[in-house]
Amino acid sequence: MAAAQRMTTDGETEPTRETGFHPRTSELTRDFTDYCGFWLANGYSDGGARGEYWEEYWACRERVAIIDLSALRKFEVLGPDAETLMNYTLTRDVRRLAIGQAVYSAMCNEAGGMIDDGTLFRLGPDNFRWIGGDGGGDRGGIWLRAQAETLGLKVWIRPSTDRLHNVAVQGPKSRLVLQDVIWTPPAQPGLEELGWFRFAVGRLGGFDGRSVVVSRTGTTGELGYEVWCHPKDAVAVWDAIWQAGEPHGIAALGLAALDMLRIEAGLILAGAEFSDRTDPFEAGIGFTVALETKSEDFLGREALIRRKEDPQRVLAGLELDGDAPAAPGDAVHVGRSQVGMVTSATRSPVLEKTIALCRMDVTHGAPGTEVTVGKIDDQQKRASARVAALPFYDPEKKRVRA
Repeated sequence: MAAAQRMTTDGETEPTRETGFHPRTSELTRDFTDYCGFWLANGYSDGGARGEYWEEYWACRERVAIIDLSALRKFEVLGPDAETLMNYTLTRDVRRLAIGQAVYSAMCNEAGGMIDDGTLFRLGPDNFRWIGGDGGGDRGGIWLRAQAETLGLKVWIRPSTDRLHNVAVQGPKSRLVLQDVIWTPPAQPGLEELGWFRFAVGRLGGFDGRSVVVSRTGTTGELGYEVWCHPKDAVAVWDAIWQAGEPHGIAALGLAALDMLRIEAGLILAGAEFSDRTDPFEAGIGFTVALETKSEDFLGREALIRRKEDPQRVLAGLELDGDAPAAPGDAVHVGRSQVGMVTSATRSPVLEKTIALCRMDVTHGAPGTEVTVGKIDDQQKRASARVAALPFYDPEKKRVRA
């Protein structure tokens, strides 16, 4: 079974594909969803009466979980002008990025709106890998090509999604699991030495094992890693991680539970917290915009300076009272005036309350502000709530940095 969709408005329709890990994930569930042209598991349990998927969630929070995220779009950026291109198209100062280091960044247009967010890996002096977070397709790679052509840069941008699939291994026991699976040569850091937002090239099991890249990255708010491999090696990678993880209670994680973890960690998602009409400050990732430390010009710089000086909206957290639910699109009010809109929401198992991310007017975005979340027609029934600081879970990020 497949669905057909276009990755671009003028592109050919493409049927939904299976990832390299599908032979293993399909043994555990039939609950799949089309995510950016690939079948990814939505969940591995019945989800309970309200579709909560709490069993998978708690596996990640307390033990270790593995999730197939191969649909993330990857692009290799190579050539003498590769650094120049990435420094111009990203809001981070790419020239400060060391080999073996990764950085999370926004990619903006001339007006300061976000084209995408994602992670940039520096594999060499003129060799980068961009992993976009946009679930809409190849937008990031198309944007990079267009800017390279406009500037006349000597750079090669090659899509590598079909040659590089990945699983995230997340949770407090993820290091214990992977240290028995990943071998790295003496010139590369060992798994126990790998710092946050660093990566290493290694092998599966030992010197003669299959080639992998392991990075200390993820979107759960927990200690975690991502393992990257060629699709032909995906089953072997899954089996090795699963076998090593069984003594630690490893579980498979689906997109539904991942969304709960993401919201608790205050992390943003394309199409929810941002679009090309949202700047990084409004999306809650203003820390990625290096206006003060980046001396060179980059796309959207002047617009972002103006937007930072005169902010209109801010990404805020909401905590709802009682068992009241919330959903994307729900209006947020102070009195009879709408001051915001819910972008993502979930019932938090660890906090035992409904929480939400909300795009809020700056005048009402301070933590502790009392608001109501509109229901039905936004005038008849509302749930009381208050603005909360982000992230909801582990605000000092001690767990992810452990």
